[in-house]
Amino acid sequence: MTTSPPLSEANAKTNTKSSRYCRIISIILHQWLLIGIAVACILAYFFPHIAAHGGVIRSQYSILYGAVALIFLISGLSISSHALLIHALNWRLHLLVQGASFLLAPVTMYALVQVISAGDPEQKIDRGVLVGYILTACIPTTIASNVMMTRSAGGDDAAALVEVLIGNVFGPVLSPVWTVALIPKGKGFEAWEGVSGDLDAMYRNVFKLLGLSVYLPLVVGQAIRWKWRERTSWVMQRFYLNKVGTFMLLLLIWTSFSSCFATSALQSLNPSTIVFVLLFNIAIYLFWTLICFFLAHILPNYLPSLLTTIQQHLRIKEPLYPSFPARITIAICFCGPAKTAALGIPLLYAMWDSFDELVKAKISIPLILYTTEQIVCAHFLVLVFKSWMRRGEKNEKSGIEVGVEEGDGGVWNESVPTRSEVSERDSIRPQQELDVEIQDAVYEKKG
Repeated sequence: MTTSPPLSEANAKTNTKSSRYCRIISIILHQWLLIGIAVACILAYFFPHIAAHGGVIRSQYSILYGAVALIFLISGLSISSHALLIHALNWRLHLLVQGASFLLAPVTMYALVQVISAGDPEQKIDRGVLVGYILTACIPTTIASNVMMTRSAGGDDAAALVEVLIGNVFGPVLSPVWTVALIPKGKGFEAWEGVSGDLDAMYRNVFKLLGLSVYLPLVVGQAIRWKWRERTSWVMQRFYLNKVGTFMLLLLIWTSFSSCFATSALQSLNPSTIVFVLLFNIAIYLFWTLICFFLAHILPNYLPSLLTTIQQHLRIKEPLYPSFPARITIAICFCGPAKTAALGIPLLYAMWDSFDELVKAKISIPLILYTTEQIVCAHFLVLVFKSWMRRGEKNEKSGIEVGVEEGDGGVWNESVPTRSEVSERDSIRPQQELDVEIQDAVYEKKG
């Protein structure tokens, strides 16, 4: 007997369809955050009254407090207190991240706004949007997304969390001063020079938000982790709670765009301004990210001789400017360029309280779009940083193996740690000490 050809062809077609469906499902699972952002924007456009501030679900409370609180509760459950303490004492990390957030970003944005204003005498780009960019550059790092993205990329989320806490404590004090100081004084900006609002109410609202949605959930999560460590780890893994935090980001995007569409601010702008904002946000975010990566991981490798001379002259034992480990570098790259709408929006409405609602909505457009586009960009950077981490670990292991093969009397030790495995406890130690530890673990001298 011979096998029926039609039956074989039918099986082949069935297998082809199954593989096609599997590929589609795989794409959806890997890119679900981008798909979720698109769905959130569509819902915000057609039903803005639902998630806008003061809307049906009262998103200024249900999402701005509830979603953010859940993100930091999960962070408190998943991050060890020891890791938080280590990074809290890492002054070099604070100096780089907060310097990028409160110095690098405002200064570069001020220069770019001056160039754009000088090159646009006809004011095709709305001046309210340019003022919004000054405000955006002066506010601290975002409260939620950089912690989630750092964790997704394999970075040190404890370092990211510490920088979020520090930045958002000093932000309400530094941001208004910087914003007023950096608003251009030229033609077209006269109306924005006067700050009309009372900042006391803004301070109360911002610190209430931080206390109830950031600090309290974090402390509760840490207390639960301390009391039931093993059970907490099981629950985190069993119910995929880290994925819940990513879903909360979609709710934040939904409410931001709903408020934007509800005021008709986007619809009131000319097309050239909208295109400019969309492209400029991506460019400036990637530029700030590259600067942070350069300062954290590349520049220290080019200054050893100069820094050693200064170190010897000042009789300082620790390296002045060590290269940060890969996991902490990832946290720096996500925290440095990121900005938070949770402080920016209340600050905007407090500083220009007497201005028309449409005018205030125009100022908020760069902030809302930037905080949304930074999540989209960070989603792709997660893939880039994951690849970078894998390549670094592969090169590290291959280099160690070559050293063992060519060494004299060395034997391979299968328990050799990689740099990523020891980076959490060694995050504040000099890079040279890590190299020595790894090499010592590889070679065992025969009597």
